[in-house]
Amino acid sequence: MLLQLETFEKGDVFIQRNKRNEKEYFILSGVCKSYLISPDGEEITISLFTENSIISPQSTRTSGNTSNLNFKALTNLELVSMNAKEFESLMIENMEIRHFGNTVLQNELISKVDKEIGLASMTAKERLIEFRKKYRLLENLIPHTDIASYLGITNISLSRLRKDLSK
Repeated sequence: MLLQLETFEKGDVFIQRNKRNEKEYFILSGVCKSYLISPDGEEITISLFTENSIISPQSTRTSGNTSNLNFKALTNLELVSMNAKEFESLMIENMEIRHFGNTVLQNELISKVDKEIGLASMTAKERLIEFRKKYRLLENLIPHTDIASYLGITNISLSRLRKDLSK
């Protein structure tokens, strides 16, 4: 079977760092994050993924088919997965799928660069405002600790900013 339906409950880690992973993932419903564990044992949110989107391509999140990141369901999550080599074969055979795959890679790069620039050049308040534009309603669905980590601020700072922006 080319496609496989996978479901995960909120809190499930479905890709583990330093473990083999040879799949591509397409989110049907729910929200998940990629993250790393800091030296202090805290989860540092790298990226967020929402329904009807694609998790970072296998070629960008693995080295030698070994995952560089952890991925966790932040809500109940429904995915479709497929073997990355099979997807690559489809890209070679079909121009539309190749274009789709290249667009996914390009969007991944743009997203990473935008986040990097935002962390370096925007205030925490500006980053929260941009987060709200990009991820409408996500603040009500996922833990604020994950949002704060994604924004590069503490949970207390996020709470203060949220209060300030609601005035």
